[in-house]
Amino acid sequence: MRAFIFPGQGSQSVGMGKALAESSRVARELFEEVDEALGQNLARLMAEGPSDELTLTENAQPAIMANALATLRTAGIDLASKAAFVAGHSLGEYTALAAAGSFDAATTARLLKLRGQAMQRAVPVGQGAMAALLGASVEIARAVAEAAAQGEVCTVANDNDPTQVVISGSKGAIERALEIAKEKGAKRAVLLPVSAPFHSPLMEPAARAMEQALADARIAAPAVPLYANVTAAPASDPDEIRRLLVEQVTAMVRWRESVAAMAEAGVTHFVEFGGKVLAPMVKRIAPDCAVTSVVTMDDIEALVKEV
Repeated sequence: MRAFIFPGQGSQSVGMGKALAESSRVARELFEEVDEALGQNLARLMAEGPSDELTLTENAQPAIMANALATLRTAGIDLASKAAFVAGHSLGEYTALAAAGSFDAATTARLLKLRGQAMQRAVPVGQGAMAALLGASVEIARAVAEAAAQGEVCTVANDNDPTQVVISGSKGAIERALEIAKEKGAKRAVLLPVSAPFHSPLMEPAARAMEQALADARIAAPAVPLYANVTAAPASDPDEIRRLLVEQVTAMVRWRESVAAMAEAGVTHFVEFGGKVLAPMVKRIAPDCAVTSVVTMDDIEALVKEV
């Protein structure tokens, strides 16, 4: 039993999608559809940069989605017959829903562009921060966040795998967390190069913006259930998915629990499209499961033979 999974922010890089577009008409058409929906030449930005512009949240989010969705479409795989579940890390949840037919590509691109803009506007640059706690469990991360808060916001943002948890919040609180992480049991604490404190209560204005945008968006039931970040449980009802996508903006990404739950449900093979970020996490969570990262045309051809 397979699950198709889709990466989140941080998996962008200049050159992404370029070889795919040169080799695949399907990929080119997808990139053109996204460009038209956004009214910008995102495909060129993905292929040529500059890196600082691609890294902007409002560009990175639709770019990562477009690249992953183009990879899947180029493979020409019928998702409903080859996968039991879909899941995505943070913005990857939108890609997963597009892959499963809940959103069309144009709608997904517009929603992610808005999501990126709303997240960036929610907190002025320099007032929020995020840090990765390495060699730390979610329990250790919670203890670090609680001790560091001191009246400011500091919370667990991503429970990625048994050895990596991300905290998010006010800049001062995150800086204190870097100092106390080791004494609480983390091996290392690393400040992340992000421009906003994602998946924290500080993102509440962005959640309200997404609530308004999603209220007007048509959401179809996915071809296979989505394992949602917020609940680490399957969801198929469009109204529930709409609610979960709003909650996801401020809530913790429960990736470790989601992968473990899919493995418990019978998934033996996780296939990551458009990146190599989630695969190592999956191996640390469910070491007995097979993991495949699909990025290049060679990867796509190998996957088609396998499935």
